[in-house]
Amino acid sequence: MPAATAKSSPARTIGLLTSGGDCAGLNAVIRAVVARAAGYGWTVRGIHQGTLGLMRRPVEFTTLDRHGAGTRILRLGGTILGTTNTGNPFAFPMADGSTRDRSAEVIEGVRLMDVDAVIGIGGDGSFAILRRLAQQGGIPLVGIPKTIDNDVGATERSVGYDTAVMVATEALDRLTPTAASHDRVMVLEVMGRDAGHIALAAGIAGGADVILLPEIPYHMEAIAAHIKALRHRGRNFALVVVAEAVPDRTGERVRRQQASGAFTYGGIGEIIAHAIADLTGAETRVTVLGHVQRGSQPTWNDRLIAQAFGVHAVDLVAAGRFDRMVAWQNRRVVDVPLGDVVDRPQTVELDSPLVLTARGLGICLGDS
Repeated sequence: MPAATAKSSPARTIGLLTSGGDCAGLNAVIRAVVARAAGYGWTVRGIHQGTLGLMRRPVEFTTLDRHGAGTRILRLGGTILGTTNTGNPFAFPMADGSTRDRSAEVIEGVRLMDVDAVIGIGGDGSFAILRRLAQQGGIPLVGIPKTIDNDVGATERSVGYDTAVMVATEALDRLTPTAASHDRVMVLEVMGRDAGHIALAAGIAGGADVILLPEIPYHMEAIAAHIKALRHRGRNFALVVVAEAVPDRTGERVRRQQASGAFTYGGIGEIIAHAIADLTGAETRVTVLGHVQRGSQPTWNDRLIAQAFGVHAVDLVAAGRFDRMVAWQNRRVVDVPLGDVVDRPQTVELDSPLVLTARGLGICLGDS
């Protein structure tokens, strides 16, 4: 295991980047990496806009120190380095609509920065790209998991998840009194591209009556019956939480095309609300949280895990242990082979403790 305290070692320089969608807690990771590296007497170079910064010439990076990356940034959402979740360097979109392999430019960018290792903060999609780049270019790489969806494999927690759940729970807290005041069914659509972790955790914490997850097929008739039963017992309102990747009644996931041509999830909340109104006669309203879940000030738990991850990542560099990802397992910071994480998302298991808790509380998951 890496030493608990930093020891003198040859001068090294670490490249640090954030990749994929932003989330709360990224700056806490940056702060921890800089602080731990300083203990070794090392330099940290923060790469701007993820792999995009490595494609530009000159390479866009900033040398980070404890003054610029100190405790002040712990409280900030987003990332001071910037990030990107578009522009896969192996199939980079060009202005004429074609794609081009620009991976060699990224690898050259790392060499031009003159760094001894790279620490990448990302999700499973980012790790797939970064690991491929590292293998192709012989780049020593350590990964730190971040995603509000909490779907990175081999880790119980990823940076950003706790804050996203807090925001969604607070939204339910705010929707409850207005739902009760107006005899309404409130539908809250939350993020969750491939997994329903946010919807499940926030739904339980916020007292939802119905939680819909992409992992569990649902029946509108079961949902309507549950809401009618609530009204029969004297309740004049209901709370429904739905993950954005839940499919419609035909089995298709609801997506919207952006100006860039890319498709993003969104809109299932409206479909569910209309169906509930048709089947129950209830007045419904929809709230879509969207990127509000990403941009909040990080919770204490995200700050804590982020900094534990950052310290451990630098210690892995010191120990010469690469192609690894830092992880949280059994209340401990550990590390796992990066290859075990790539393309193996962690979805909600049907017998997971939270699913069993939801059923035990009488929450309808749409399947019965």
